[in-house]
Amino acid sequence: MVILGIDPGYAIVGYGVVEAKNGRYRPLEHGAITTKASQRFYERLEIIYNGLTCIVQKWKPQAAAIEKLYFQNNQKTAIQVAEARGVILLAVQKAGVTIAEYTPLQVKQAVTGYGQAQKPQVMEMTKRLLCLKQMPGLDDTCDALAMAICHGQAAGSMLRRTMLTRRL
Repeated sequence: MVILGIDPGYAIVGYGVVEAKNGRYRPLEHGAITTKASQRFYERLEIIYNGLTCIVQKWKPQAAAIEKLYFQNNQKTAIQVAEARGVILLAVQKAGVTIAEYTPLQVKQAVTGYGQAQKPQVMEMTKRLLCLKQMPGLDDTCDALAMAICHGQAAGSMLRRTMLTRRL
């Protein structure tokens, strides 16, 4: 299964395309869609939409995993991230890709086995699971790769539950 992991934002949208097969993960592409603070906000949203549309068309993922928003202190930032997240969801939905949403706690649990893991622990396990020599420079990209792994773990367990249910 090809999974697109997405860390939403409006300045930086991290993404990671990962192939999950037999409990193993292989990175296919990862990076970030970036916008400039000097651009009008709706132009930034268009760049995000177009960038994700290209990634989805190139890799044709079966699933997209995106981080659920959590409450932030800065309401203006929270609203703008929510608007960018809406554009991200639209791009993925229009391509017919199944969308799954995960909290940071769920990602930490799936990647490290511990829901209270610190960021360096998540990054190290992500690196190991993907057999990367080093992690990408941007935290947003690392988070997106971890998001894809999280979905691979969750999808595998959902598949196992379905198969067990059919046997009973």
